Amino acid sequence: MAPDRCELLCLDLEVAEDLRVHRLTLPDAERAAGQARALSDPTRLMLAAGLSKAKELCVCDLAWIAERSQNLVSHHLRALRAEGLVRSRRDGKMVMYALTEEGAALVDAVLTSQDAAAR
Repeated sequence: MAPDRCELLCLDLEVAEDLRVHRLTLPDAERAAGQARALSDPTRLMLAAGLSKAKELCVCDLAWIAERSQNLVSHHLRALRAEGLVRSRRDGKMVMYALTEEGAALVDAVLTSQDAAAR
């Protein structure tokens, strides 16, 4: 028998059925997984962490903070925006970025768990 499987069926039907009925839907799970993947890249996480400390920043600021090229930063910001983690607005010739509420909550959760692991 495989060491990671039960040797007999011991289903707690009441608990299991309640969890099954109220489980995360596939579309919601796909969306959450996409957001988690977006933050799995170190540069994107670094950019999102920077945005979590400021109301909004332009691409130039973020490139300076991350020590990455503006082209690379723009590429990563598009990925974060596509997953609904950041929003952008044009201000004259500048493009300003800010975390969405979802983005701020996810970044906070990731960084809080990272801080706890470091202790």
